[in-house]
Amino acid sequence: MSRKLILAAAFAALAAPAFSQATDGPGPNLVIEVAGAANGTVVIDLLPDVAPQHVAQITALVKEGAYDNVVFHRVIDGFMAQTGDIQYGKAGGDLSMAGMGGSDKPDIPAEFTNNLSFQRGVVGMARAQDPNSANSQFFITFGDASFLDGQYTIVGNVVSGMEVVDAIQCGEPPATPDVMTKVTVQE
Repeated sequence: MSRKLILAAAFAALAAPAFSQATDGPGPNLVIEVAGAANGTVVIDLLPDVAPQHVAQITALVKEGAYDNVVFHRVIDGFMAQTGDIQYGKAGGDLSMAGMGGSDKPDIPAEFTNNLSFQRGVVGMARAQDPNSANSQFFITFGDASFLDGQYTIVGNVVSGMEVVDAIQCGEPPATPDVMTKVTVQE
């Protein structure tokens, strides 16, 4: 094997998703710049083949800049970090209603028809009691949360920056919430 091929293979191995639940191909990447106690970049491989309607809605909201300056409003140690409340979760605002809002887009029907499991770094859509009520909020799991399987739509996996997620301040809401300062999509 040539030296170039060996280097290419090594770089490909480093770039591979950190989680065993990768699907048939790489989806678009959600890139989140986080500021606060957790300072850095989180990259999420979105899974349009698993949850096409959810990924389309997230992507549309990102392109509108709707997620910029939205806080992580619900962070439970060992469980998950939740964000994406466009209506009530803007940094610098009154966060007393954070977690109760969404976007001006319609709610999305559940897309549970997959065999993926909520493990460390898996991203799911938050919702109310109605399984078809996901809108804009999403969460990132810190560890095994397989008890959520089949109840919440999985939309992606963290492929880099899990150490940033681990550093997000806990609380409901946290005393000083971490903020998604800029969110972009890389196709």
